[in-house]
Amino acid sequence: MDLTTILQQLVNGISLGSLYGLVAIGYTMVYGVIRLINFAHGDIMMVGMYFAVTGIVAMFLPWWAAFLLSMVATALLGVLVDRLAYKPLRNASRISALITAIGVSFFLENLFLVVFGGVPKAFPVPSVFGGVINVNGVIFPNIAIITPIIAIAFLLILLFILHKTKYGMAMRALSFDMETVRIMGVNVDMIISIVFAIGSFLAAVGGIFWAMRYPAINPLIGIMPGLKAFAAAVLGGIGSVMGAAVGGFVIGLSEILIVALFPPLAGYKDAFAFLFLIFVLLFKPTGIMGEDLERGRF
Repeated sequence: MDLTTILQQLVNGISLGSLYGLVAIGYTMVYGVIRLINFAHGDIMMVGMYFAVTGIVAMFLPWWAAFLLSMVATALLGVLVDRLAYKPLRNASRISALITAIGVSFFLENLFLVVFGGVPKAFPVPSVFGGVINVNGVIFPNIAIITPIIAIAFLLILLFILHKTKYGMAMRALSFDMETVRIMGVNVDMIISIVFAIGSFLAAVGGIFWAMRYPAINPLIGIMPGLKAFAAAVLGGIGSVMGAAVGGFVIGLSEILIVALFPPLAGYKDAFAFLFLIFVLLFKPTGIMGEDLERGRF
């Protein structure tokens, strides 16, 4: 394999990894606050795709307005899911909340199957994302350049919120002791809603860019990216926002490079992502940047 091919695969891997990282942040934030693995998160990503395509095709909005509307609507959906499905189980056992998360996932998938059908729909890719740049034989698709930039920008904004604002301070406090924070007068339910809104917003961003990378969507499209994003969150250290981003890049790069280095194993690329996770956790159970299995510290 020559240098040009290696650089090409690195470009593809970084672009894919940034998508996994965006979705993984939602997993890690929810777990960090309420110790819930929100298995409906991949389907929230799928909903964001359908909101965007509906805005463009059915509402005739400009692509940027449709994308923004999708992100906001998906954030509100995340809050709604928390209020209707998770809030009543705040003091229930973790297994009850986990089963509920799986139930929400099935509900969203089947609701969109009924509404939109199972036939894949074309996702309209704006021209600004569709071009390519050729640098000495290395092809840089515009989408592959823009995606990591957007992912890093949102990561920096989120880190600023977490470490420089009172809402971020409240989120980090909740990750240590929810009851003490409640006693101190903080509106815990509002903070948790903000966490779900941020996570769902980022899932919509990841979903939109995923749909532009693979422009055919269906109601089950969020399952595998959601599972890999979960793997990325665990790999990076569940409860760590930076760890989720790092885990996403690691999963994305490993997935692309395995296919590039061992073409006969291309059909097993999904399995290798999880196999890689297993090997890492055997040697560092808390993940790459995790410090404590019981406390999410963002």
